[in-house]
Amino acid sequence: MNLRAVRGTRDIFGPEMLAWHRAESVFREVTNSFAYEEFRTPLFESTDLFKRGVGEETDIVGKEMYTFEDRGGDSLTLRPEMTAPIVRAMIEHNILRHHPLTRLWYAGPQFRYERPQKGRYRQFHQFGAECIGSEHPESDAEIILLANEVLRRFGLTNIRLELNSLGSSEVRASYRSALVEYLRLHINKLTPDSQRRIDSNPLRVLDSKEPQDIAVVAGAPLLHSFLDDASATHFAAVRALLDVVGVPYVVNPLLVRGLDYYNHTVFEFTTTSLGTQNAVGGGGRYDPLFAMLGGGNVPAVGFSLGIDRMILLLEAEQGCWSEKPIDGVYICAIGEAARLPVNAIALRLRRNSIHVVTDLLRRSMKAQLKEANRERVVWTIMIGDDELANGTAVVKNMESGEQLTVPQYQLESIIA
Repeated sequence: MNLRAVRGTRDIFGPEMLAWHRAESVFREVTNSFAYEEFRTPLFESTDLFKRGVGEETDIVGKEMYTFEDRGGDSLTLRPEMTAPIVRAMIEHNILRHHPLTRLWYAGPQFRYERPQKGRYRQFHQFGAECIGSEHPESDAEIILLANEVLRRFGLTNIRLELNSLGSSEVRASYRSALVEYLRLHINKLTPDSQRRIDSNPLRVLDSKEPQDIAVVAGAPLLHSFLDDASATHFAAVRALLDVVGVPYVVNPLLVRGLDYYNHTVFEFTTTSLGTQNAVGGGGRYDPLFAMLGGGNVPAVGFSLGIDRMILLLEAEQGCWSEKPIDGVYICAIGEAARLPVNAIALRLRRNSIHVVTDLLRRSMKAQLKEANRERVVWTIMIGDDELANGTAVVKNMESGEQLTVPQYQLESIIA
């Protein structure tokens, strides 16, 4: 039997795992500096949550969700995105009653049944943040700056920030009618997918990457011309806040989000380093979602970044992932008598938060030193019969080659 990972999933290990650790460290550092707190939700939710929040006519609900019936007969779905579960939790626990402005972040796997390809998986991972409770453009700008800072501090450089405004719900509805009217006039020139979306989700046609759709969209009415004064003022304020801190962006009048709950500011981070998979992440304001889920009128804005894409982009920009850092100690036990004392010393060092590797294969000293080089340690400690008799240890600095004999009780201070 040849058992393999399920199609669209993958194992993460080795040098790539180090890149993930780097990303996770950046998430925690940046969100802490912006005063955002971590939030975790279950991997699966009631299917109704996504039907109501994401929209039954979206591709996610219609074609991509992993939905199953549990033994109690309830319909459950592996979460395809995080915003709806976050809002569900806010409403369920009445969090906004005690924290009318809530800042939170999350990181974890999501699940969508899509055609797998490099940078797109059926189990994919996202990092994101939500600012809930403010209707003002300052919160839009803060969320964009947080996402931008994560990408910058992670070390990515080939990133472009694109902005647009969908306006209020009324503006969006008016624009949708005009867009549908235009698309129907050119329906025979559109791809089958875009023809289907005219009735279900026409704004997604603007996002199509197919050449024949792009040609039709080039003549479509622009949402900008439908913005009312309040929407235009909000969008101008967001841009002014980005301008004052020097974060570059471009206004993309065709930028939309594929989910029903977005309004006003939408944004996306794109790259030219990953071929057709050019989106690294994005987000926007989703004021209508709380009301859609029965939580009243609550303004909110957020984003998500594809961690898998970030890791791929890091490799594309830097040519490789990070090497294992030079760190810690390798302790060589020379001879049978040294094995027990070496393990006691190793535990003592570990309790001082020192990274320690010991030999578990009972290899020769030569083989152990070779392994110490592979482990990229700073120090190698060698203990044999003479050292046991004298209560000493031979310590070698693997970078400089310097070697000295010291009392075993001084090992912590020397290594520190």
